[in-house]
Amino acid sequence: MPVSLDEKALGKKLQLARKHAGLTQQELCQAANLSYSTLAKIERGAIKSPSVFTVAAIAQATNARIEDLLELASEPSRSGPVVAAKKRSKTGIRFVYFDCNGVLVRFYHRAFTEISRATHRPADAVETLFWRYNEAVNRSQMSLEQFNTLMGRELEMPDFNWQKFYMENVEAMPGMDELLAWVAEHYEVGILSNTMPGFIDELINRSLVPNVKYKSIIDSSKIGAVKPEAKIYEIAQQVSGVEPNEILFIDDSRTNLIAADKFKWHVMWFDDYHPAETITRIKQALEF
Repeated sequence: MPVSLDEKALGKKLQLARKHAGLTQQELCQAANLSYSTLAKIERGAIKSPSVFTVAAIAQATNARIEDLLELASEPSRSGPVVAAKKRSKTGIRFVYFDCNGVLVRFYHRAFTEISRATHRPADAVETLFWRYNEAVNRSQMSLEQFNTLMGRELEMPDFNWQKFYMENVEAMPGMDELLAWVAEHYEVGILSNTMPGFIDELINRSLVPNVKYKSIIDSSKIGAVKPEAKIYEIAQQVSGVEPNEILFIDDSRTNLIAADKFKWHVMWFDDYHPAETITRIKQALEF
């Protein structure tokens, strides 16, 4: 998610934020988990499009507001079309984050059954092996290629491809196309997911995840943190550009919802076996 601002102006803003925080470049690199060369290039404008996650990490380390650094517009452009203002629900919600697995899509666990059939291994053994390495890939501590190699070696399947098994077995959540279209029309919307690199893009390209205008996609593999860790919520909070109590987070994991609740977000548990009932509750929560 590149930042499409004048690179020199952005670099100057980030440099000033660092100096106002009393940090040297080395200190900011350590606090924001950046390499020295990357920060130096950003500050002098050599990197044209730093990711919004990089900017969010710098904002967090310098106690700056990400919307100030990115100059997020609060008024419609005079030269462009007038965009309808987003709504605020009766309970104050302005931004809605959706989880991916178990909310936007479901039944990816069927992939374990298919792998079991292909390898003649028990499905529970396949799943146990998967979870042994999954989090490392979601954090980008292990590449997807390394994951496939390890899984293939232990399953004696040299051409193992988890992404292929996943995409062929996952299903779009019933009713989600209509819901996301409605939510995106009235509210800012984003995705907040623990996921492997490239999965969200492919899900959108395959029309398994609705292709609406997402203000932010918080992909764990891009920021090196997973739910329910505080870091991923802090970045999602900053990128949203709204106050904590103006966010609704929808997830099928109660552990992840509890973590979001600690940040004073609104939360809602999604029942992927009864999606219509949950969708009704979401619409009720977003009445304006």
